[in-house]
Amino acid sequence: MEEHISAAQTGLLIVDLQNDFLDPQGAYGRAGQTSPEIAALPERLAPLAEQIRAAGGWIISTQFTLVPLKGGEPLISPHLKTLRPFLAKGDFAPGSWGHRLVDRLAPADISIEKVAYSAFYMTRLEWVLRKCDIRKVIICGIVTNGGVASTVRDAHVRDFDVTVLSDGCAAFSPEVHDTAIAALKPVCRVATIAEVKNELAR
Repeated sequence: MEEHISAAQTGLLIVDLQNDFLDPQGAYGRAGQTSPEIAALPERLAPLAEQIRAAGGWIISTQFTLVPLKGGEPLISPHLKTLRPFLAKGDFAPGSWGHRLVDRLAPADISIEKVAYSAFYMTRLEWVLRKCDIRKVIICGIVTNGGVASTVRDAHVRDFDVTVLSDGCAAFSPEVHDTAIAALKPVCRVATIAEVKNELAR
């Protein structure tokens, strides 16, 4: 018999929808690194976030973080520095405006700093989910083929009930997004925002 998971045991896990990624004045916006699909996500996800809050569920935000070292210079992995040479001191710094969840989706009930693709890697996320009895995670955010895919797979191997929102994630191209979503179907449920909203309403 399938176990019933209540709204109070459900969390919307928002991967990396931060000002430094999405805002025109953020680190990626200043460098011209964006896509219309990424920019559209906060407005598209906001009604679902509000519905989950009203139902007693959880809003969980992950924040990609560049850890500041001596003098505030960020610790940037070599592969990331090659891919994103524009990243600089102050970008994605803990507590900064750029580091925060975008206003349209704030506030989060739980915020998790992360340093790699997966929100579970070397973070307290699993511990917090278990302590709060959150058994179902609905995953959205950016990018589909990076942080989203890695977080989905890590949630799956930890035996969480995982749904990824096909229209609640985005990558830097629709083709990359579609390929990543197709590759996740063996490890999680794929649903639309509208489908999840209808289920919550029931």
